[in-house]
Amino acid sequence: MLERLAKGWSPEQVAGRLRRQAGRNVISYESIYRFIYGQIARTKDYCWRHYLPRGKSKRGFRGRRGGSSASLIEGRISIAERPAAVAGRNTAGHWEADLMLFSKYGQAVLAVHERQSRILLATRPPNKAAKPVAEHLLALFKALPPNLRRTVTFDNGTEFARHRALHGIDVRTFFCDPYAPWQKGGIENAIGRMRRFIPRRTDLATLSEPRFQTLLSAYNNTPRKCLDCATPSEMFQKLLQFECESTSPLSRGRQYIE
Repeated sequence: MLERLAKGWSPEQVAGRLRRQAGRNVISYESIYRFIYGQIARTKDYCWRHYLPRGKSKRGFRGRRGGSSASLIEGRISIAERPAAVAGRNTAGHWEADLMLFSKYGQAVLAVHERQSRILLATRPPNKAAKPVAEHLLALFKALPPNLRRTVTFDNGTEFARHRALHGIDVRTFFCDPYAPWQKGGIENAIGRMRRFIPRRTDLATLSEPRFQTLLSAYNNTPRKCLDCATPSEMFQKLLQFECESTSPLSRGRQYIE
C-alpha cells in the first residue's frame, strides 16, 4: 500500500485498484486516510504527508487568487457556446489546457487533458509567450487522429492569445468565464496532482527529459476512481484503437502514455 502511495496514487486509487484486482473490497480509502493522519498525529513526523496526493498534513481546501485578461484575447469564444455534449464526457476528443508555472521566471509546462479518458499530455515550451505556446499546442494535437482533437478549453491567460492557430487543424477553441477556473476542473486537478512531483520551486532546466516523461507516465498509469480504477493510459489506448485502428502515426502522442 505505502509503495503505491509513494508513487503518487491517492488513497482512493489504491483502494479502488485493490478492489478491482481482488473482486471485492479490501480496504476503504477512508481507512487509508485515517492511517496516514493517525501516523502524523502519533509520531509528529510530517514526512507521512508525502504519501498523500497534495502533501497536506490536514484535510481541507486552500484558497487561490486569480485574474483575467479576457478582453485581450482576440476571437475569444465563451464556454457558454461550447457544444453541450462536451460537458457529459461521453464523446472523445475534447480537451482542457493550461500552463503549469514555476518560481523561475518564464519556465512553464504546457499540459492538455482529455476529458473522457483523463489522459494528460505535456510539453515544455521555451517560455510562456503566446507564439511558442501555440506552436507546442499544434505539435501535440497534430499527432492525434482528427476525431480525438475536436475542442479545447482554456482559461483567459494571454499565453493562449494565438488560439486561432488551432482552427487550421479543425480544433475549436473556447474560454472559461473570468475567475472561473473550475470550468476546466480536469486540467486543474491534473496539475495539482503533478505538483507533488514537480513543485513550483523546481528549476525545469535541471529536470531531464527522460525524468519528465517518467513522471508524466506515472500520472497516466495511475488508476482513477472516475474510470472505475482503470488508468488514463488504458482508456486512451482504447480510444486510439477505436478511432484509428493504428492507421495514424502517433510518435509524439505515444511518448506520453507508454
